[in-house]
Amino acid sequence: MASGIRLEAVSRTFTSRGQATEALRGVSLDCAPGSFTALIGPSGCGKSTILRLCLGLDTADAGTLAVGDFSPTEATRQGLTGVAFQDAALLPWRSVEKNIALPLDVLGLPIADYRARIAELIALVGLTGYEKALPSELSGGMRQRVAIARALVTTPKVLFLDEPFGALDQILRRQMNIELQRIWMETQATTLLVTHGIDEAVFLADRVVVMASRPGRIAKIIEIDLPRPRDPALFNAEHFHALERQVSEALDGH
Repeated sequence: MASGIRLEAVSRTFTSRGQATEALRGVSLDCAPGSFTALIGPSGCGKSTILRLCLGLDTADAGTLAVGDFSPTEATRQGLTGVAFQDAALLPWRSVEKNIALPLDVLGLPIADYRARIAELIALVGLTGYEKALPSELSGGMRQRVAIARALVTTPKVLFLDEPFGALDQILRRQMNIELQRIWMETQATTLLVTHGIDEAVFLADRVVVMASRPGRIAKIIEIDLPRPRDPALFNAEHFHALERQVSEALDGH
């Protein structure tokens, strides 16, 4: 069963050269197990800071965070979380299957026990036949597929995605959105996506959390009442555009 994500009154301030920047103020968010939440907002509104806090890569100044029944650090240590960033960050000397296995090395888990899991993930992300390929032999979209498979190798309960398709062109990004929906529906991992794409947020998420900056805070939460699986034809549907306008207006208002 998937685990949820819970933030309660979380605040974080950074200080550089004597200048304080309030990245987050009093952020409370509850992501139900198995849900898909998208965070969207202007640069500097604290979206990536939230992900770093949830992964235990940073510590809040105030408030509490939990991933399932654990602290973010403990959840990460136990392999309950997976993460993919905008930069696939694949090791150039490692093959597709060895890049996917990287979290196992980090966690000290025996790779031999995960051979079937790695093969299953390679098939899941559509890279069968590329097991031995190096990153230099893959397209940008294929490298991001490897990054997503790597994020899933420990069978995480929670998946964090920080602009995973931000570097791709619009056509490829749409294709990857469709693939990500399929993967999410198969894994049912609780997912928190950071994105600047309104259409991407509306297409993928159960709800879109619109953030405002200075200080970073939640401005509005918009429920996405589109049935699943979501067909690419939705991108041209009037109700889809209406939801996009709601998100856009919330962003413009803050």
